[in-house]
Amino acid sequence: MRVLLIVVAALSSACAAAVGPPQPFPGGRHDADSAVDRSTAAAREAGRDAPPSGYELSGTALTLRGAPYRNGGADPSGFDCSGFVWYVFAQHGVALPRTVQDQFQSGGDVAASDLQPGDLVFFSTTSPGASHVGIVIGGDSFVHAPSSSGVVRVERLGSTYWSSRFIGAKRIS
Repeated sequence: MRVLLIVVAALSSACAAAVGPPQPFPGGRHDADSAVDRSTAAAREAGRDAPPSGYELSGTALTLRGAPYRNGGADPSGFDCSGFVWYVFAQHGVALPRTVQDQFQSGGDVAASDLQPGDLVFFSTTSPGASHVGIVIGGDSFVHAPSSSGVVRVERLGSTYWSSRFIGAKRIS
């Protein structure tokens, strides 16, 4: 019984969907090291103090498609959802908290009808409140690191699975 409780607790604390989400977009292979290095180098060369654009953030996030899920992971060898968001923003010099709940307290609220690339979208998947996060890439799509059976991938916000679990969005400026 004790082992069962430990397993249930571990699974419920994961930062992703506990049941199967819809099928993902076809994903490209991730070439994280070279793509992120190019993105970071471009930002350094630009020498700007302005925050990165949403397109820069979402572009970096997309280069990581195919990276595996790893509970507690925060680098291209494996990400959980909040570690993925934390890592992408860090590549552009933007400091974010590490956990989903703390990321949900960051930035300004954004209406679902006003989402832009680079905005963070939050979902209630494994427990009440924010338990999963992704990055808007434009249109009806976001990129995220789903549960332990997944890889970083793109999905539709409007799918029944994600739209029924959406609880809010934030813009980090």
